Amino acid sequence: MTQPPPPPNQPPQQPGFGPPQEPSQPQQPAPSAPATPAQQPPAGPDLSKAPQPGYGYPQAPGTPPPAAPPTPPQGPGYGYPQQPPAGYGYPAQQPGPYGQPGPYGQPQQPGPYGQQPPYGYAQPTVPMQAQAGQQGGGRKINAQVAIIVSAVVAIALIVGAGVWYSSSSGKDDDKQTTAEGGDTKGGKGDGKEGGGSGDGGATTGEAKEKAPASTGSKVLFQVPSPKVPKGTTSIPISGSWLTDSVYAKSGLSEITGYDRQTGTKKWTLDLPGPVCTATPHLTEDNKTAIVHKPAMPTAQDPKSCTEVAVIDLEAGTKVWSKTAKSGTMPISFNNVTLSGGTVAAGSTSGGAAWDVATGDERWAPKTSDSCYDAGYGGGPKLVAVRKCGSYDQRQLHIQTVDPKSGDVLAEYKMDEGIEYAAVVSTDPLVVAADVGDSAGDGSGISDFFSIDSKTGKLRARLSAPGDEFAARCDGIYKVENCSGVTVGNDRLYIATEEHDSGGESYSQTNEVVAFDLVTGKQTGQRADAGENYEIYPLRMDGPNVIAYKRPPYDKGGQIVSIDGESFKETLLMENPSTEAVRDVESRMSPEYSEIQYGQGGLYMSSVYASDFTTREKEYSVIAFGAE
Repeated sequence: MTQPPPPPNQPPQQPGFGPPQEPSQPQQPAPSAPATPAQQPPAGPDLSKAPQPGYGYPQAPGTPPPAAPPTPPQGPGYGYPQQPPAGYGYPAQQPGPYGQPGPYGQPQQPGPYGQQPPYGYAQPTVPMQAQAGQQGGGRKINAQVAIIVSAVVAIALIVGAGVWYSSSSGKDDDKQTTAEGGDTKGGKGDGKEGGGSGDGGATTGEAKEKAPASTGSKVLFQVPSPKVPKGTTSIPISGSWLTDSVYAKSGLSEITGYDRQTGTKKWTLDLPGPVCTATPHLTEDNKTAIVHKPAMPTAQDPKSCTEVAVIDLEAGTKVWSKTAKSGTMPISFNNVTLSGGTVAAGSTSGGAAWDVATGDERWAPKTSDSCYDAGYGGGPKLVAVRKCGSYDQRQLHIQTVDPKSGDVLAEYKMDEGIEYAAVVSTDPLVVAADVGDSAGDGSGISDFFSIDSKTGKLRARLSAPGDEFAARCDGIYKVENCSGVTVGNDRLYIATEEHDSGGESYSQTNEVVAFDLVTGKQTGQRADAGENYEIYPLRMDGPNVIAYKRPPYDKGGQIVSIDGESFKETLLMENPSTEAVRDVESRMSPEYSEIQYGQGGLYMSSVYASDFTTREKEYSVIAFGAE
């Protein structure tokens, strides 16, 4: 897609560089955004065309991470034309053959014929999305640009000029702000088991996030990025949670609880190894579940993700830690979730479920030569994605499971040939899949399936072409890891791809639109991001949608509440537009970072720590609140 020239009075374009990655996955040229009639407001994507049937061609495993800038950009945001993507907080590459992780916890994509490259061998990469995880928007690059960027990246890797992250120096600059703030009077609404962020459904009750007297925010605190051990390229630090008093975040081999307002450390829980994956769900008494490695990885021994643990986020303690075996070998888990007092973890080699309070094993999924539970979605209900059949004749069974006994309560069998599926919501039950590998953009989504969790019958199928919608799911391993989409009011709310705003300007924008889960059709509701903003739904707040707006290069981001019926937007927070603050916020891409909002506080964090930097100051967390 040809990029337009930059608008007047905007900074010049800059080249970008990327992290090492396998070149075996072909890059998909991005289709053009839907045309918009002149002098008309941009319309939502046209989904009147019939959905495509599934067939046996499997989805390409993995989504490449965004590239990193060669020089420290000065904080441009969304709307800055053709900016290089930020590297810090980039997404994990997919595990290699048979689900085995790469060295130091960095999963690698399989090379030709499933072979892995030698350890530490750097190869050039081109991002699927030219602007995923960057200061600018999400416009995709075409094949010609990909070839050029790939050559530049290869040269950059040779000379060692990769720069992942940058920020202005000086403590005073870190919190510099001209934004005016005010008090907020929000309530709970983040990540509770059965409600809030992470479950996608559960919209009973009233909205708890209210607009403050003044919507301007200030930086509450920032957390420096952990330094990875010498010789290590990157280590996952995924996992962040929000309670009434604590913001908790994973580090290299620890979890730290911070005071929500001051950033003061309230507790630190040491772990023997890095956190591999974590559930966003919390129990009512603020416990959550993680999977971690039994020790720090080394080049000779990368370690597997065998330890499942429950963490008390108020006390900062480990409640229990368990492992499970498949035959005589410990299971390396790809995902973990919470539902109904049960912790359930799954992988390609087996699964297990434990009582949250005691750690007693409740059940294990039935395995056979042809079926296994790939993973689970949690929250108000427990849903298993069970894979059956051979690789070339796969069939996915979407099962609603009794969390205490493991009994299957209802089951929907997807068309053969659909290789992967992600659980967007368990109540109402919504599953995303890339049918026939037709999304073509690495998003993992071409269709959503609305399923009756009591009968197992399909309610509706929602066609969501990858070139028209910006939601993403990792249905390969982390089956409830989706962004840019949420579910409530028996509707699915999804971000569209960015497109021209219309008229003679070169500005970009996008929308959040709604689908009816009964009919599978768009409702006609639309919330506009605004010129040079890009909007992403984060979670439900009662009947309303909480969304983050990635800003233009010269403004701060925004949090808005979208009324579930009228789609009226209410501004809840606007971040400082100072350069030092923008520089950090712009690195926290909604697609590849963790964003938590609740009780008037916004917490943004990266999911990887990396040594790809020449800068002294890097941050894994930035928190905003009322002045």
